[in-house]
Amino acid sequence: MTKLLIVDDEQGIREMLEIYFKREGYDVTTASDGETALAYCKKTPFDVVVADIKMPRMDGINLLNRVKEFSPETIFIMITAFASFETAKESMKKEAYDYITKPFDVDEVKRKIDAALAKRNEELRVSSDAGMAVNTFDSVPGASAFENLLGQSAEMKKVFDTIPRAALAKTNVLITGESGTGKELVAKAIHYHSPRRQNPFVTINCGGIPETLLESELFGYKKGAFTGAAVNKKGFFEVAHGGTIFLDEVGELPLSLQVKLLRVVQEKTFTPVGGTEEVKVDVRIISATNKNLEKKVIEGTFREDLYYRLNVIHIHISPLRERKEDIPLMANYFLKKYSHELGKDVTEISSYAMDCLSQYHFPGNVRELENIIEKGIALAKTSIMLPESLELSKFKTEEQERAKPESPSVPCIPPEGIQLDEILERCEKEYIEEALKISKGSISGAAKLLGISFRSMRYRLEKCKLDEHTLKQ
Repeated sequence: MTKLLIVDDEQGIREMLEIYFKREGYDVTTASDGETALAYCKKTPFDVVVADIKMPRMDGINLLNRVKEFSPETIFIMITAFASFETAKESMKKEAYDYITKPFDVDEVKRKIDAALAKRNEELRVSSDAGMAVNTFDSVPGASAFENLLGQSAEMKKVFDTIPRAALAKTNVLITGESGTGKELVAKAIHYHSPRRQNPFVTINCGGIPETLLESELFGYKKGAFTGAAVNKKGFFEVAHGGTIFLDEVGELPLSLQVKLLRVVQEKTFTPVGGTEEVKVDVRIISATNKNLEKKVIEGTFREDLYYRLNVIHIHISPLRERKEDIPLMANYFLKKYSHELGKDVTEISSYAMDCLSQYHFPGNVRELENIIEKGIALAKTSIMLPESLELSKFKTEEQERAKPESPSVPCIPPEGIQLDEILERCEKEYIEEALKISKGSISGAAKLLGISFRSMRYRLEKCKLDEHTLKQ
């Protein structure tokens, strides 16, 4: 949980920010002056301090100086009622990450905090592999193969927590998720953190090999088995002996091969094409698919017994559009990676460009984000990546198209007329109640669903006479 300290001599601002960020899941502490805040910082290491520049007893700049002496990693975001260049410049010289001017929108404050945390976490990961609950297994062979396995969302932390436990188990693993979410990276992480790490990790794309060749690729063949079989050839399972075989897009396997795969899973033996003697192997199977295998089982296109044999440990990777808090972290990682590879001095993604990325639906998931950043660096004309450098696709997945709400029909107006204000008020109240229901009473969450600011949401709650008791229902 992110530890946040809010320092401002105005009680209203402290309370507003405290309510908002507690609902967002932050561990919030408040102080009315710099000296009190300094005492708190000496007792507790805060991730972020949001501090007013003009305060009694000790101003924000002095607080920044004192805290940086013993906690240089603490992020400072300064608040000022004086939107002057000199004030901003002074705070930046003192190592504040950013500043905001009064009056401000709390959503803007959160965006700046999220961006600052993402940047700090990425810098820590690059410099010392610390500050994040992301295990890239740098201490074992092959670690560079999954350096893109990043995330700070609850969904990804669950994946990171499962990987080491799955690695030490001997059972089969099924990884599900849309294309481009990083299923192969997770499979490699499991293998290279397992006792099999010194043995082969063999990948086969079940949907990328013609059905007529797939059996011989999986199980090998004997000389003379078919035209062109001039020598004996080992299949992928035999090559992977002692290690791990990764069956990518396992849902594309034809039923005829599913029967033979089931035998390998159960008996650890198979017969090469054209052979008569069984070959015994010790192989761990990790499978991945972007299909709904349960649905394919019901349809009769995937064997139920094979499904349960493969799906002993299940790891699901959510699409990027459902874990948007991971976008800044990964975008900054790819920025560093491709700036170095392409020899471009692009050091930062502008806040407007990051907003564009955060609002984008990413049909291609992490793979698409990487491609967008690489192209953006190649096209960037300055050291800061701007929105015009981003090439965002208008393509949407089938699921998104099905989920797209229908355009509301225009109602008929009766001859006697209508009371428009009354109808609009009732409609507004119904939308707000529904948004609060979906967000489980979170005002900030409901505001996001309705596309309005936190402040606007508060105003509308008062206007519609929705009290705290209503919100908790």
